[in-house]
Amino acid sequence: MTPTLWRRLLAEFTGTALLVTAVVGSGIMAATLSPADVGLQLLENSIATAFALGALILIFGPVSGAHFNPVVSAADWFLGRRAGTGLTARDLGGYVAAQVMGAIAGSVLANLMFDLAAIGFSGKDRTAGHLWLGEVIATAGLILLIFALARSGRAVVAPAAVGAYIGAAYWFTSSTSFANPAVTVGRAFSDTFAGIAPTSVPGFVVAQFVGLAVGVGLLAALYPDAGDAADQVVVPTDGDATINHRS
Repeated sequence: MTPTLWRRLLAEFTGTALLVTAVVGSGIMAATLSPADVGLQLLENSIATAFALGALILIFGPVSGAHFNPVVSAADWFLGRRAGTGLTARDLGGYVAAQVMGAIAGSVLANLMFDLAAIGFSGKDRTAGHLWLGEVIATAGLILLIFALARSGRAVVAPAAVGAYIGAAYWFTSSTSFANPAVTVGRAFSDTFAGIAPTSVPGFVVAQFVGLAVGVGLLAALYPDAGDAADQVVVPTDGDATINHRS
């Protein structure tokens, strides 16, 4: 049976909170342990994020699909409308709210764990066209990966595949691959290595939704019936694993 909506929303809130805690917390730890080497800091941050994401998908995927990401949830709703699969509009609203609140809670938790002020708005400016382009590429690739796995019946490898993609995208995108509006908002609440200035958030979020449109367009061309598998990105059916999003 499909878990009740409140269980799914709790899973999305908790999973997104723990994801942001991992991103922000590992960034703080990396800056503390390797203060003179930004490249090493990014390596440490990306490895921790990739491993945490894979583990969180395994934990919460059977309950909510472990989206942790409004663009993944929006794609699931959009692609599944015609086939009658995936999230409903009501579910989508609940998922997005849970994800954003969870992301903020995760940032606050990471700050407190490292003895910082619970809320410290980031001063790290990330406003530039090449960074927005990086977000478009990172988000489009993420959407393609998730729904291609669902459509081809390979959802079982999603925890490793999604974690690997996000870990790699830290390095091959200029923006270090936020690829997630909720996580972007959450990271604005921590003035640390992984932070983003609140004034930079709108540009990143717009770029992520452009990436969503690009990813959905490519899916329509490559996998015209991808919407038929949208339920595999929500809850498991017939014993199959479900899949997520990130970062």
